[in-house]
Amino acid sequence: MRVMTWNLWWRFGGWERRWKAIRQVLLDVRPDVLGLQEVWSHGDDCLADHLAADLGMYCVRADSDAPGGWQRRLDDPDAHEIGVGNAVLSRWPVVDRARLRLPTDGGRADGRLSLHALIDAPGGRPVPFFTTHLNSGAHESAVRCAQVRALAAFVAEHRAGTDFPPVLTGDYNAWPDSDEMRLLGGLRTAPPVGRQVFLDAWEFAAPGLPAVTWDAANPYVAARRDPSVRIDYVHVGPPGPGNVGHVRSVRRAGDGPVDGVWPSDHLAVVADLALEEED
Repeated sequence: MRVMTWNLWWRFGGWERRWKAIRQVLLDVRPDVLGLQEVWSHGDDCLADHLAADLGMYCVRADSDAPGGWQRRLDDPDAHEIGVGNAVLSRWPVVDRARLRLPTDGGRADGRLSLHALIDAPGGRPVPFFTTHLNSGAHESAVRCAQVRALAAFVAEHRAGTDFPPVLTGDYNAWPDSDEMRLLGGLRTAPPVGRQVFLDAWEFAAPGLPAVTWDAANPYVAARRDPSVRIDYVHVGPPGPGNVGHVRSVRRAGDGPVDGVWPSDHLAVVADLALEEED
């Protein structure tokens, strides 16, 4: 099962040209399940729906209930009508869904979300899939820690009924050694939910493989004068019976221009997971 996470940079940076580049990357990668952040919607028109139609996938999405901060940054007379949110696209039916409004006490309140989709994957083991988008301020680590704790409780609430491990994807806006990311692993600090731990898929990457997803090689990032870091993740719970859910490989995607256009300011993460039991 090929899973992917990607922040699509909403309606910033020449979004109409970027849309074509995003579409081409997804057609090349062909993920089975895809977690998206910063997805735009305008009335009944939504980028996630367009991409799902192009890829032949099911789509569920959740829009922010406080998009004003985003809209004020957009130079568009219709900005007040444009929504932002998360989406999950799946090659297989989505049999259940839920959304969580993440806490933002002490930080910018712009309706950050986690979205759950229960995927009716082949083999009779539904896959509990999640995508999330945490606050981005460099000073907001404490806010992100609270958001990770809320996410962990949300996962615990919706992971029952299947022995396929939960799959978490998203833009955490946090470095791998940060307090908020250590909360998910359990080895470096106590997990928010007892005995519920997750593996960072990138730990299974081939040695020397480029890892950063906020990359100064990308002109959108270079213009910010930011360092190159990894802030986008795929996490998976410990493998189930027969090693289902085991990370078989991981890599980046969207890590270069398509016909001269970089698709997003973020690079994507793609992980192949064992869908069936294996020795």
